[in-house]
This record gives sequence, C-alpha cells and structure tokens, in this order.
Amino acid sequence: MALIVQKYGGTSVGSVERIQAVAQRVKQAVDAGNSLVVVVSAMGKTTDGLVKLAHEISKNPSRREMDMLLSTGEQVSIALLSMALQELGQPAVSMTGAQVGIVTEAAHTRARILSIETERLERHLNHGEVVVVAGFQGISNSDDLEITTLGRGGSDTSAVALAAALKADVCEIYTDVPGILSADPRLVPDAQLMTEITSDEMLELASLGAKVLHPRAVEIARNYGVTLVVRSSWTDDPGTRVISPTPQPRPLEGLEIAQPVDAVEFDTDQAKVSLLRIPDRPGVAARLFGEIADQNLDIDLIIQSIHEGNTNDIAFTVTQQSLKRAEAVAAAIAPALRNHADPAYGEAEVMVERAIAKVSIAGAGMIGRPGVAAQMFSTLANAGVNIQMISTSEVKVSCAIAAADCDRAIAALCDAFEVSSSPAQLETFKAHDEAMPPVRGVALDLNQAQLAIRHVPDRPGMAAKIFRLLAEHAISVDMIIQSQRCRLKEGCVTRDIAFTVARADADAAKAALEAAAPELGCGEVTVNRAIAKVSAVGIGMIGRPGVAAQMFQALAKEQINILMIATSEIKISCVVDEAEGVRSLQAVHAAFGLGGNPQVSVHAQREGAVFQ
Repeated sequence: MALIVQKYGGTSVGSVERIQAVAQRVKQAVDAGNSLVVVVSAMGKTTDGLVKLAHEISKNPSRREMDMLLSTGEQVSIALLSMALQELGQPAVSMTGAQVGIVTEAAHTRARILSIETERLERHLNHGEVVVVAGFQGISNSDDLEITTLGRGGSDTSAVALAAALKADVCEIYTDVPGILSADPRLVPDAQLMTEITSDEMLELASLGAKVLHPRAVEIARNYGVTLVVRSSWTDDPGTRVISPTPQPRPLEGLEIAQPVDAVEFDTDQAKVSLLRIPDRPGVAARLFGEIADQNLDIDLIIQSIHEGNTNDIAFTVTQQSLKRAEAVAAAIAPALRNHADPAYGEAEVMVERAIAKVSIAGAGMIGRPGVAAQMFSTLANAGVNIQMISTSEVKVSCAIAAADCDRAIAALCDAFEVSSSPAQLETFKAHDEAMPPVRGVALDLNQAQLAIRHVPDRPGMAAKIFRLLAEHAISVDMIIQSQRCRLKEGCVTRDIAFTVARADADAAKAALEAAAPELGCGEVTVNRAIAKVSAVGIGMIGRPGVAAQMFQALAKEQINILMIATSEIKISCVVDEAEGVRSLQAVHAAFGLGGNPQVSVHAQREGAVFQ
C-alpha cells in the first residue's frame, strides 16, 4: 500500500461538479489500496475576490489581517471536498494548516515552513480516513500561534512539505494542464509534453517562469528526495514525473529554512579565452561557437557583456587540454570579426589566461534570497581574491579567479556558507545518457530590465559592495556579467558590470546605485527596460559540445542580436530586444526539435500555460 499526497489547484476544485470529480478520483485511489492526504487550494478565483474585498475596505490592509482573511478560502474547499468524499462512503476529515501541524516563521503573507507535526495526521490515516488539508497556510512558532500564509505557490509548497514529512511514496500535483511542457503553449503552439524531467531542470524552468510548479516546492522535493508527478485533473493521462536525486540525510526541523548553499564546487582545470571588441551584430556568437563546436571542444562558462559603442566582448572557459585548439579557433576567426561600422576598433583582440580556476556556490535555497551572491562576492573580497568572470543561474553562482587563489577561495566560501567542499559537480550533473536530448525546455522572461554600471574599479570587493547594496534594498539580481575589457579612468583600471533585475525593481536599483556611485567610485548607471531573456535548459547539454552554438545559430538565422549571454552547466540564457522575445523563443524551441507533440491539448493552451 502506497502513501500518496495529492494536491488540487483552484481550477480543479472551482465548482461543485469539479469537487465531486476530485472526490471520485480520490476514492478510486483509496479503493486501489492507497492511503491519501489531499491538499487543496481555494476554489477558482476565491483568493482574488478576497483580495479585492480587502482593498475595497483598506488601501493598505495589514499583513496579519490579510492572512486571517485569505486562509478562509482553503477552509471552504477542504470542508466541501470532505463532504463529497463522505457522500461516496469514504471516511474523510478536513484539517487546516494549524490542525495538521504545519509550523511556520512568524512572517505574515510570506512565511516559510519550519516543521510539520505529523502525529495527528498519521492517526487519521491509520483509521482509514482521507485527510483533506488546507494548502497555503500554517501557524507561527511564536507564543501567539498566529495564522500565517505561505505566499505565492503556497499550496504546492504545503503538499510537497507534507510528502517530505510523511516520507510519502509520491506527491501528485493536479492542475489544468497535462504536465510540464517544453515551452509556453500560448507562445509555442506545438510545445511538447515531457514524460520525465530532473528536479535540477525543473528548478531552472520554475525560476524562469514555469507556473505549473513553484520553485519552493521543487526545492523541498529536491532536498528530501520527493518524487513529484504533475498531472491534469481533467484526464487520466500519466503527466510528467519530476525525478530528484537521492538526497543527503537532513533533519525535518527547519524544513524550508535550509542553508541557501549546499555545496562549494571548484574546477582548477580551466583556462579563459576572451575576444574583445567584436562587432555588435547578429551571428557573431553563432560563428565563433560554431567553429569551436566543429573542433568538438566542450565549453564551460560563456559570458557576453553589454555593448560599448558598436562592439562588445565574449569570454569563455575550456579545459587546459583544449586551450591550444580554442585559442587557434579564436585567432583564426578574429580577422574576420572586423567592425566595419567603426574601423577605429580594428579586428577583434584575443586574450588568453591559462591559470584560471572556477569556484561556484550551488543550492536551491538561494532562490529568492537576494543576499547570497553578495555574500559570495564579499567572502572572496575579504580573502583578497579578485573576480575575473561572473556567471549566474537560479541555483548557482560561478566565478572565474586566478588559479593561485583557488585554495584560499574554497576555504573562505566553505567557512562562510558552513558547507563541506565538493570537488565534483552535484550528483545530478553526472554523465548523462547519450540518448537524452540536450535541451528539455525553453523559457521566455519578459519581466526583466538590464542595468549597467560603467567604470567599476577593478579590485577585490567591488562586486560585493554593489550587490550587497542591492540586497539591502531587497532587490534580487538574476544574470550578472562582468566585462572583460578594461578601461583606465583617472589612473584606475575599471570594468563594466551589467545585471538584470525584475522590471519593477529597476528604478529602485538605479536610484540606490546612483546614490552610492561617488563612494564606490563608479561611473554612469544605465537602464534598459526593453529586453527579454530567452533560456534553454537541459541536463543533456553537459559534456556535449555545440549546444550553445546551436542556440546562437538559431537566433542568428532570425537576425536577432544577442545583448548578453550567461551560462551554467544546464542552462544557456541570452538577453535580446524585447520586441524579438517571442520570435527568439520560437526559434530556439524549433532549433532543438522540441515541437510537434499532439498530446498538448487546446485546453492547456487556453487555460493554463506552463510558462508565463
């Protein structure tokens, strides 16, 4: 007999008929010999209606009263579903988050789960009852026992946390789409339904805007080895299975307040090749990395900084063994990369640095924590380590540094984040199946803005100061690119740093940086709000040369210029003009052959896009 946690979203319980259909599905699972815990959201648009009522009463309602109000929506759903089950002859009991023992921080509207007391819940299960739990809510660990809500994605988080605490065999997330799709079906009509995906890939996709699962839920599943299945509540199709690696044993106490960083990783077998002053036009990155792919050279980090005039810079890292061939390719192509728009720049300049190491911090817990990257940069600065390259993803920050500084950097990072060093890459980054497609999904983010800080002094600690300042203003940073080109300003060597933030945070970020510019010794701060970020994600790209080139070639074929590039082991992200965003997504999706799955229904395209 299996223990199953099922979660049903608001549309799945949006009417009496839908609640009765869910009850039938639950009853069938119990009749098959399973024990069930069912987590439900508020019916349909109930939460939106309650929020509207609150704002009709108050322009700025208190967070505490909002929690008190919004927690009632799920209580309606659990009572009605329990009644529906009882009408079918299935014993059931409804329980609020507090009654089921979900203990959270005392942070209204955005609480994280600290622990779950499962004794009462298990007692009901042992009596053969289905336990129907209100998602999205808990009770604080303070003496006042305050009702709290978990914020966006709260019901998913409740379900996966319960599955972890109960050591359930599986957690099934029922929604109004058939599973996890390779792209937003509203933008890419032939988006493909995936039968299986790793939790690392899902973390990246969820953080990039995949609405079907919230990153917090995926983080818990990954940390505790919970198997997730995303299925449609409208059909009996099997959906998509999210596979997590076998986790390191960890206590359930502090369940969602885990350390943000799981591992400090390093690689001393690195060398860096930079091409400076390459023309800022479509096809340049495609040509460069196409030539590199033809040599079967595997690239690790790739960054392309923001343009300066009519040129920009591209840098990438390779293994020491591959350096001579990579340098030869770069040197051979440099004369062809002449900037005809501004002949004063001449041909591209090739720079090589042989003694490079890459140090990285990795962990799902860094999602939504603005200060983690800043802490890494501060730690390296305090250890006297200068950063030569920065590349980020949602769950990893990597820095290229001088190889001579590697041991000192590792020791400092391990101490700062209280983790043991991990010389190998994370478990899920092991050798992949050759049959595995290199890219599993593509995503488009139209809600970002690009900021650039010109002439940042090139010395240890500058990146730390900049991103600590933003963290103090609760501004989360996504892509971070440090230019490879140096400029001498008033006798000081400087570089440019560019990064992306949520568009809503752009003005606040610019204001904070401009206020601090005199102290930092930096130059102009610029903002570009008309950008889009298109990303390709897939664990199959590890150890497979040519994937980045294929993505760049797809964009070049459409005459789409790349403004920034940043990569991780399983993700390639390009910033393009906002007007080219949808076309970029469609081009990359087609380039990797992800389309053409007839299982994606019209209902999925109309009702519940996986990406947004």
